[in-house]
Amino acid sequence: MHEPSPPPPASSPSRRVGVLVLPGFSLLAQACATEPLTVAGQLAGAPLYRLVTLGAAVQPVASASGQRLLAELSLAQPGLSEPGLAQPGLSEPGLSEPGLAQPGLAQPGLAESGPAEPGLAPAAADLDMLLVCAPGAQAADEALRRRLVELAIPGRLIAGIGGGAELLARAGLLDGYRATVPWQHLEAVRRAHPRIRLSRQPFEIDRERLTCGGGTAALDMMMTLIGRQHGSQLAERVSAHFVLERVRMGEEPSGQPLGGVPESLAEALALMEANVEEPLTTAELAEHLGISRRQLERLFKKHLQAVPSRYYLDLRLQRARRLLRESEHPAGEVAMLTGFSSAAHFSTAYRNHFGLTPREERLG
Repeated sequence: MHEPSPPPPASSPSRRVGVLVLPGFSLLAQACATEPLTVAGQLAGAPLYRLVTLGAAVQPVASASGQRLLAELSLAQPGLSEPGLAQPGLSEPGLSEPGLAQPGLAQPGLAESGPAEPGLAPAAADLDMLLVCAPGAQAADEALRRRLVELAIPGRLIAGIGGGAELLARAGLLDGYRATVPWQHLEAVRRAHPRIRLSRQPFEIDRERLTCGGGTAALDMMMTLIGRQHGSQLAERVSAHFVLERVRMGEEPSGQPLGGVPESLAEALALMEANVEEPLTTAELAEHLGISRRQLERLFKKHLQAVPSRYYLDLRLQRARRLLRESEHPAGEVAMLTGFSSAAHFSTAYRNHFGLTPREERLG
């Protein structure tokens, strides 16, 4: 049983989170993205995150299921980019209240993620993170996309939830970043936005951009973020609150249906999963499947955007990471269980992939 995570120091400010909802957004994905933040504050006994719902206008916004959320502030609200900087031309008469952006004024309607902290008034001008919940890129016009670009200032996290990731792509905010989108639209987004480093993972966190395919992937993504910002113990307690076995990592398979891939590719993946301790060569995989090595490589490139050897290595390293995190096996034994010939080779491959050594992973 983990010891309770200590609350952040009293001087540590809450992170202010804007949740943009656009008509047709997924209520499930929105809840999966915001509930972990609220629960984290409750478990820590401190207001770690303060949430405000934003919309194109201050009015109820219908989700895909027909249920509505009230947008408390308009996205055109002056001051959302930087304190004191109004954004002319986007405000709608009667929908924005300039006084809300003035320093020192309390912001009505902001939901706290924990007990109120005396003297800490959330300010819409100081968003630390913006979550974009939308059904797709079609949910926003050019003016709204321009507004999103204005809001993407240095130091502010911008997250695309489900179709919100497609909207960020359309706005050019994912160019040069590793990102993911709902798998049904991945190839279309890849063709339309070749500068994005698209992946098929359930979620991606790359510098100031967070993206997920929607649904419960948003839950995993936000718990990973909580772990990075407040420590793994708190993230695990949040995970336990939602009755999850563990925090799922972004590199794990997204659950994309395999029905759309050739049977030989599905068989190759199954062979890899079954032979982690003693990996097969690409030639051996092809021989088992009754196809040529070149045919197998073409299948992987077309459907998984990877060569078989690299995909296999990633799979083995993910297995190693789970063993390091969830078992008591020594690092040398983990290396053997995942097909590495030596601890040194394992450590080098692990560091190249995850940015830290197996020993650092276990200590972290």
